[in-house]
Amino acid sequence: MRVRIGVLGPVLAWDDAGSELDLKGPRHRAVLARLVVARGRVVPVDRLVDDLWGAAPGAGPGSAPAGGVGAVRTFVAALRRSLEPDRPPRTPARLLVTEGPGYALRVDAEAVDAWRFEAAVAEAGGAAPHQALALLDRALGEWRGPAYADFDEAWAGNERSRLEQLRLDAVERRGGALLALGRPGEAVPELDALVAEHPWREEAWRSLALALYRSGRQADALAVLRRAKSLLDERHGVEPNVRLRRLEADLLRQVDPDAEGAEQVWAATAAAYDQTVGPESPARLESTVGLLRSLAFTGGTGLVAAQEQWAATVAAAERLDDPELAARVIGGYDVPAIWTRSDDPARSARIAAAAEHALAQLGSDAHDVDKARLLAVIAVESRGVPGPRPAEAAAEAERLARGLGDPALLAFALNGVFMQAFHRTGLAPERDRIGAELVALAARHRLPAYEILGHLIRLQARSALADFAGADTHAAAADALAARHERPLTGVFTDWYRAMRLAVHGSPSEEVEAAYRAAAARLDGAGMPGVQRGLLPLALLCLRLGEGLPLGFPAGTDWGPYEPWTRPLILLDAGRRGEAAAVLRRTPAPSGDLLTEALWALTARAAIALGDKETMARAEAALSPAEGELTAGSGMLSAGPVSAFLAELRMATQ
Repeated sequence: MRVRIGVLGPVLAWDDAGSELDLKGPRHRAVLARLVVARGRVVPVDRLVDDLWGAAPGAGPGSAPAGGVGAVRTFVAALRRSLEPDRPPRTPARLLVTEGPGYALRVDAEAVDAWRFEAAVAEAGGAAPHQALALLDRALGEWRGPAYADFDEAWAGNERSRLEQLRLDAVERRGGALLALGRPGEAVPELDALVAEHPWREEAWRSLALALYRSGRQADALAVLRRAKSLLDERHGVEPNVRLRRLEADLLRQVDPDAEGAEQVWAATAAAYDQTVGPESPARLESTVGLLRSLAFTGGTGLVAAQEQWAATVAAAERLDDPELAARVIGGYDVPAIWTRSDDPARSARIAAAAEHALAQLGSDAHDVDKARLLAVIAVESRGVPGPRPAEAAAEAERLARGLGDPALLAFALNGVFMQAFHRTGLAPERDRIGAELVALAARHRLPAYEILGHLIRLQARSALADFAGADTHAAAADALAARHERPLTGVFTDWYRAMRLAVHGSPSEEVEAAYRAAAARLDGAGMPGVQRGLLPLALLCLRLGEGLPLGFPAGTDWGPYEPWTRPLILLDAGRRGEAAAVLRRTPAPSGDLLTEALWALTARAAIALGDKETMARAEAALSPAEGELTAGSGMLSAGPVSAFLAELRMATQ
């Protein structure tokens, strides 16, 4: 049986069916109440005796009866029978336990109304107004009268005063939540009663005046402020605080100091939405996607939450068996993507599969807008996935978007085309053209997220083409747009670019390493594991190889997804040529992405060192299309000019 205990009023207890338990006489209730006050801590028997008898009004020292200890034990035994009527004889009590020199109440936090009240008030302190209102309503609903109403002892009086102050705070904050939600008329009666009974609560006076003003009662609001000033002065001899005095001046000028702030507008809108749109409405899923798009741009935990919740939203839409809704939900999350490795490949695969399923369900009746968006999702979420389908989806999405004349849809489709522009090396010029179109399109149609994407794509492409003046221009443009539109993740990529630029231009290796490490620090908590994992050691490996420095990586270095291409070189550095040769023969071709040229360069370096002509031939064939480029297509690291590796490969295979 689960017991509930109430102390916010007369002390009572109920079983899980809601039936009141027989707690016997007032001393029994006092023991239970005193243990509730202790919040699970042990109360020694002697202290219970003093609290039940010695601290009664008018009682002096030694007024507790001689048999007080025995009486308390009798009360406890009776309480145990009431609280645990089904407990077998001679088995230990679970709720009211003996521990050391006394007793303790062992119930969960939900079992006592006062504990539930305090938890809800604390949670409301950090909640949005509509959530805070619900929490405060629940908290205040726990009260049945004055706390510990049966008792006048000092321990009960102190706890009653503390809880009463919390209750008044909750009433005051409830009025503030109603104001934030645009419901001032509902706030007036309770706030009016609060200041009448407790005229020293200045924030309650302020909230009452604001509630009246926002209800169209300016004269009443000003009268309330004058009454507050008079009462505070007459009864307490104090001047109203600055906030009250400032409010009076604002209302005389008919200025609402708190109106139309972002928090108030958000809270009022969210509350109206919650009240108007049913919890099972499909419209909620579509609205959620828009919210997640905004959340993703905040970076860090916002990006992580957005990605996770988008996947959950897609799954929820699929369960409704409405392919048009699923298409809008899946295709509505058009957050630009710059990195060619997914943060969560399994999640990306599920979303791409959901898009394919929605396309199949829509069939020939699919609207071109839905088709284009779903195809763009497939192209973006299938980054690095082998096979022809992702590139075909990108091309078809672009064709449909151009025919529809929708600039935002075309920008999304071009993002997919970019993600599929890595099927071989040497494609930096093609990606540069995509970036240039995105910049022009987004600037013309005020699409700042895609304008930033276009600049970052061009930064990468111009780096690969060794045009660092051009890359600098795009880095500065991306940073300026990011500052204007609050896109903090942009700086992650531009910081890495500037570190790489130091390396390419021959800055001292210590300076370059420090810049790389500083850039890597920005990835901590950025919510982009697909970018972060293994990138710093890979950048340092490329730097040290280029400088002819000892590699010096500690055992256990996390190379992330780049381990197959770095391991042969690490083994060589350790003098383990046989193992390095065996590992090199098993090294796969890099998947098509921003680091393809750099990874092939590492394979080439290992193959030359080991005299592996077969692998050298593979590396030469792969790198030849990029002969005029740097291995810097990521805009974040470089292993050097492709032509230098090709020259070494050709010389070694003659």
